Amino acid sequence: MSPRVKGKKMMTAAVSGQAPARRATLFWGNLVLAVLVLGSAFAVIHSTHACRDLYTHLQALEARQWHLQEDYGRLLLEESTWASHYRVEKVARSELKMAEPDLARYEVVGR
Repeated sequence: MSPRVKGKKMMTAAVSGQAPARRATLFWGNLVLAVLVLGSAFAVIHSTHACRDLYTHLQALEARQWHLQEDYGRLLLEESTWASHYRVEKVARSELKMAEPDLARYEVVGR
């Protein structure tokens, strides 16, 4: 094809033919976009790392909760053992030398 079409010159875009101000604007625009893309990539990396760190912390807390729940269950069982009626009566009779009163010593108090 020839550069002339029906008597008119065809315009071609060439970077070298652009004005210096236009080239500087494109350069700075591309530079800003590249910095924004790199900043976005680093932000994604940082947020991914923070998410994994928080998930690890969550797993440690859940394990700690499980151990505490286990200890609490053991303590409830121990408390119910120490507070059982049989044990309280046994300690009252053996260590405190307590006994039930005789039926003859019961008194009924009226209102």
